[in-house]
Amino acid sequence: MIVLFTDFGVQGPYVGQLRLVLAQQAVGVRVVELMHDAPNFNIQASAYLLAALVDQLPVDCLVVAVVDPGVGSSDREPVILQADGRRFVGPGNGLFDVIARRAQQAQWSRIDWRPAQLSHSFHGRDLFAPVAAMLAKGLAVTVSDYQPPILNWPDDLAQIIYHDNYGNAMTGLRAADIDKKTVFEINGHYLSYARTFVERPVGEAFWYENSIGLVEFAVNQGSAVQKMSLRLGDAVYRRSA
Repeated sequence: MIVLFTDFGVQGPYVGQLRLVLAQQAVGVRVVELMHDAPNFNIQASAYLLAALVDQLPVDCLVVAVVDPGVGSSDREPVILQADGRRFVGPGNGLFDVIARRAQQAQWSRIDWRPAQLSHSFHGRDLFAPVAAMLAKGLAVTVSDYQPPILNWPDDLAQIIYHDNYGNAMTGLRAADIDKKTVFEINGHYLSYARTFVERPVGEAFWYENSIGLVEFAVNQGSAVQKMSLRLGDAVYRRSA
């Protein structure tokens, strides 16, 4: 299985071009769209979001992940990460670092293979998708040893990293490590815990553990983003426990 995670959006030709390469070069391999609205250009938020989604992926899957504002520059290398049986193909810009840090076993490789034609601006189509297709077919890909730069990122990110079309706002905090008596503050609003939406009156904001294990802010039958004027990157504070 090849799983796609990008910030391309669903409009425009980009996802279709990515899928076309995989359809031509990895015939018969199942392709699953995990998400194409990862936070635009935001490598750090996308890294924590992708790491939270990993446990739901099949152990032997290939993930093509592209959030790559530095595409075409020498500031980042194209990489393959093998982490606990899963393989991740994409830019070596920090996107896979949280996954590698949390994995029991992680091995990095630099992708040295290049296609006959490589655009400056679309390595997702021209480099990462063909490499994933080759790996899916069991073909060798030319690689070399790689050691990623050390990023001074926390184990969990106390920020808003994503919001959905309902207006629910995910943080980069894993809920399993947080006491349910904790009250969070964001933008001057204080939120206590609820197990699910119906435990709060309509219109009231709260925090809960979402389906991928992250602290998420929500409003029963409303939008937390609108109610609290939330934006990507807004800081989250713990005020009591």
